[in-house]
Parts: sequence; C-alpha cells; structure tokens
Amino acid sequence: MMGKTNMQMRLGDDDLLLIIDVQNDFCPGGALAVADGDAVVPVINRLAERFNHVVLTQDWHPPGHSSFATSHPGAAAFDTISMPYGQQTLWPDHCIQGTPGAAFHPQLATDRAELVIRKGFRAAIDSYSAFHENDRRTPTGLAGYLRERGLRRIFLVGLATDYCVYYSAVDARRLGFDTVLVEAGCRAIDLAGSLDAAWAGMADAGVQRVNDLG
Repeated sequence: MMGKTNMQMRLGDDDLLLIIDVQNDFCPGGALAVADGDAVVPVINRLAERFNHVVLTQDWHPPGHSSFATSHPGAAAFDTISMPYGQQTLWPDHCIQGTPGAAFHPQLATDRAELVIRKGFRAAIDSYSAFHENDRRTPTGLAGYLRERGLRRIFLVGLATDYCVYYSAVDARRLGFDTVLVEAGCRAIDLAGSLDAAWAGMADAGVQRVNDLG
C-alpha cells in the first residue's frame, strides 16, 4: 500500500539512491521541461549525503532517435505511434548525446556517484527504465551490477515521476528489489492522466511511496 508520508528510515550498506535523469533538457528551459523539475536538485543533494551508494541514469539519444517526433514526417510531439516493441510516445528532440541539454543539471551533486547508466542510445528503441529498454527485454546491466554489489533496497528520485521513474520502480520490484519512491525528489510530466496511471501501477507492483526520508 502506497502512503504519502514522511519516514525516518535507517539506511544501511545495502541501500542505494537511484537518481533518474536530472538533466538540463528535463528542467525549466530545456527541450522537454518538467514543470518545477529543477526543484528536485536540492532535495536529491540532501538525500545523497545519507547514502553510501549512489547511481545516476542519463538519457543519451543519438540525433534522429526513433522516439523523436521529428523522425516521423507528419507527426507531432506527444503523438503516440506503434513501434515493433509496442506503443511509443513521440517526444521533442531531447538529451542528444554530447549536447548541453543532455548534461546533468549543473547544481546536481554527482561526485559520489559510483555508476552512471546511459540509456536510450540505441536509435531504434526508446528506454525509460534504468533496468530495461522499452522492449522490456534488453537489459541495461544495472540489475546485475546491484546484485554483485549486494545492494537490495532502491530509493528512487528524479525525472519524471510518471515515465522514467515509474518504469524504473516497477522494473526494480519485478526484479526482486525492495523499492521506495521518495516523492519530494520527483516531479511529473502528467500527460493525459499518466501520473495517476503511474501511481496505480507502482502501488500494484508493491513500490513503497514516501514523501521524504525525514
């Protein structure tokens, strides 16, 4: 049962803070800005100081990626099309490899990150989850890394709640990790009811939802 609460949690050496896509293009002024997206930065920096283990994800698209509306003549941003792996929302061009928009937010504290997982770099398939691409079969390798490191509980923060955070949280549960979403460290796009659907999907998967860690 997901409850919106503040919670004092004792963090151990098998806990991980997984920071999802806190990049310039998802922050105000970016190509795919999430409303109030930069507000997560001080929250995440504060939380990261409490964890022994931190991992970042980074959206990392080649130019002309298949998830871009500009790659489909006649299509508009936020249209949905059928791809070989299923339904795909089309996005404005964003987080293109090596561009300022793909860089982490300049105030995000990244020095203590032990790993950066880049995703979405295969031109023919999008990748929301930190664990699998959108075909639900192609792994990023993160699950194996966490298991080899003995990390068992994942706390998720970042952008956006209803897309990359949501897919990552549900995959984490499906892969057997205890999973906690820290809502104060997330912001949502909320496209056509996507946020309510994400909350319901995470609740069904057994993701724990807290407002903050106290």
